[in-house]
Amino acid sequence: MGDLIAWLLSFFILIAVLALVLYQLMCFLDLETDYINPYELATKINSITLPEFITQGVLCFLHLVTRHWFMFLLCLPYLCYNVNLYIHKRHLVYATEVFGELSREKKQRIFKLVYLAFLLFFSIFWMIWSIVDMD
Repeated sequence: MGDLIAWLLSFFILIAVLALVLYQLMCFLDLETDYINPYELATKINSITLPEFITQGVLCFLHLVTRHWFMFLLCLPYLCYNVNLYIHKRHLVYATEVFGELSREKKQRIFKLVYLAFLLFFSIFWMIWSIVDMD
């Protein structure tokens, strides 16, 4: 039963990270279609980037503590990438440089979405596996 609770918690944390990344991508698409200005975009993106990183770290730590080694190893590259962005101060979006970085930032968010969808698939698989294994 504890394993199922851990998978459910992992599932909801993963959905939260996915929602944050999807929101960031939608903000970039809004900028591209000129619905928001670069200053609004920078404010919105920079305010949710750190919560995204922290939530991903919590997810990785949860897999480590619950000894879900495979999922931990799948989450680790994404966490290392986020730590690398944070250390080199590349996690921030600057309003003056956003149009030059728009294509790269969008591709980065799309890659993150695909990666998180991949993690979500495995999380659902292992959650169902733990339900079947309980019987």
